[in-house]
This record gives sequence, C-alpha cells and structure tokens, in this order.
Amino acid sequence: MTRPRAALVSLSDTPWYHVVTRCVRRAYLCGFDRLTGRSFEHRRGWVELRLRQLAGVFAIDVAAYAVMSNHVHLVVRVDANRAAGWSDTEVLRRWRCLFRGPVVVERFLSPATRAEMTETELDGVAGLVETYRARLADLSWFMRVLNESIARAANREDGVRGRFWEGRFRSQAILDETALLAVMAYVDLNPIRAGIAETPEESAHTGIAARIAALRAGDEGTAIGQHLDVAYRPDVGPETPPEVSPGSQRPIPHQRKTPASHAPTPAEPENDASPDARSTNLWEAALNRLPPAPLLPFGNPAELPATIPFTFDGYLTLVDSLGRALHPRKRGAIPAELPEILIRLGIAPERFVEHAGFLLKGFGSAIGAPQRLTALAARRECRYLRGLRRARLLFSAA
Repeated sequence: MTRPRAALVSLSDTPWYHVVTRCVRRAYLCGFDRLTGRSFEHRRGWVELRLRQLAGVFAIDVAAYAVMSNHVHLVVRVDANRAAGWSDTEVLRRWRCLFRGPVVVERFLSPATRAEMTETELDGVAGLVETYRARLADLSWFMRVLNESIARAANREDGVRGRFWEGRFRSQAILDETALLAVMAYVDLNPIRAGIAETPEESAHTGIAARIAALRAGDEGTAIGQHLDVAYRPDVGPETPPEVSPGSQRPIPHQRKTPASHAPTPAEPENDASPDARSTNLWEAALNRLPPAPLLPFGNPAELPATIPFTFDGYLTLVDSLGRALHPRKRGAIPAELPEILIRLGIAPERFVEHAGFLLKGFGSAIGAPQRLTALAARRECRYLRGLRRARLLFSAA
C-alpha cells in the first residue's frame, strides 16, 4: 500500500534520504532513443546542474548523485535547523530565486515600500515566510522544482506535452552511517554496474566524478579540501534574487551539449500568483543563472554537523575498490582487496560486495542496521519493514 510522503520522510528519524526518480515508462528520455535515433544525453547535464543549483537555495545538501539515461539517484541531507535559523528576509529572498511570489513579498523586500505596508499586510507576509521556510526544507518541494523544470524543458525541446517523470519519486530513509556508506557507494557506482563506465572518474554526471574533477583541479582553488570541506558554508545563500535583464533569456537549443546558460526552466506552482508570460520567462532565466552549490563535504560531524561522517580518502578508496571488484550478477567489472572502512563500520567485505547492488530491491522505505529497522517499524506502528533479512546479511561482520 502506498504510504503518504509525510510518513516516509520524517526528520525526527533521520535527515538522510536516498531518492530515485524515473522517466515515465522507464524510457531513455535522458539517453539514446533507439526508436527515433536521437540522443538526449545532454539532458543529464541539465539534471546535474539543476540539482546543484537548487541545493544552493533549499536547506537540502546533496551528498551523492548519479544521473542515468532513464532515472536519477540522489543522496541528500535535509537540514531543517538551518532553515529555522534564516531571517524572514533571507527566506523570502531564497524563495524568490525559485518563484516570483505575490506582490506583497516584493514590497516587503524593498525598504522604501515596506514602511508603507499595513499591519494586515505584514501579518500576511509573516504567514508566507513560515510557509516558504517549511517548503525550503521539504524534500518533496525540492524534487517538485527539479522534476517540473526538467520536464518542461524536455517537452518544449520535443514539442510535446505530458508526463516526463513517473508520478512519485521513491525515497528511502538512511538510518545510520553504515547504511549511508552503502547507499552512497551504490549511487556513485551506478554507471559502472550498468557497464557504461570503467572507473569512477569516467562516470559522467555522478557526484564522485565531480569530486574527483574538483580534486584534480586543486591548482585552481577548487580541490575537494579547499572548495568543499574548508570553504563550504551551508548558511551562505542568495542574498537577493538574481538581477534579470530582458535580453538574458536564452532558449534551450536542440544540441547534445547544453551549457549552463541553457539550463531548463522552472515551473510556477498552482498556488503562487503567476505573472504574465514575459515576466515568467525573465524569472526562469534568473533561476538558470543561479550558481551551483558545492556537494556536501566529508568531515567530522562533531566539528561541523553538515558533513558526511567519513574521510574522502577512505570513501574514494572504497568506491575505487568496489568499482573493480568482480560481481557475477552485474555487467560492470570489478579486485578483491577492500578498504578498512568496511571493517571499522562492522561490515563483512564479501557480503558488502555481494549485496551492495540490491539496495533498491532488497530494502523498502528505509535502509539500516536490523535494530534500526525494527525500531523504525515500531515508531511507524507497522509489523515490519522490508529489508530486515537483507540488513542482517549486509550490515554484519559476523
């Protein structure tokens, strides 16, 4: 039975989630279409850019991702505490990077017109602030903006209307560090398991490839240690909506490689006042020009909570080793030595290699150690959660 999203995404249980969204009928709408002979590989770049842009606006950090030809994997951390600490002005400015919003918000953000607002108008703005604050820390809203903007751009490119993505994205609650390690490796190794890449650094449109590229570009000041771990400041966001000039709008061309300026456009939600078409285009162009946010850094959560609780070197060694290990039921190729990070977390290396490719089929709405799944089932008042047997096999060194 389908459960409401509010029951599946509970920040009191965990801020970490694995998200999967698929193209309708699992068609290769972001890859090579054998029926028409057309390549839509450039759309993978759209998705990669847009999710990094949205991470800079929402209180949602991206830890790992893999944009495939007919589906997308994300590992995210929802930071509601960060959103709670934003000022009213910061919330409204961030929201206006996504949607124009009602006129009263624009008046509130201008000191000259704010002084002329009535108490009733100010109370209305206060209500909007709390609504927007909640949405900016809402995984469903993050995926809504991501999916709708890509769908509209793709439909416009094809000259069609209708669904591009399946109706609901799938989410898995990640309940502990061990599960987080397994899920991130699963996501980053998707292209290798699919047989379309040989090494992590060759896995186009993945988080691990982006991290390795940044590491190699260290002489330009974009190394992982400088650009992500040290310089990463989760509370730094857009102070004002990007300024837009009438000539800034550019249509998405029919080409395989699409630069950042040709990124897809956002959708206006039904409950937001929609401006006229020209104004909408200007705001879409503003969203396209948002800078991509850095990926969530690796580090010590005791020093900075918004971090991945491993060292990047250890994780890179794990992914590189798994990427070369031999798996009889997968097309990707793979050596036998696995890093010590698995032992430290209590994972049997052989079982990890054997079962790491079945995280979606083997688990349901949550993934973690057996005791974590049992406790979550009790909190949800259900008899069991799918994946308990797999958890005993995967997350045990015995």
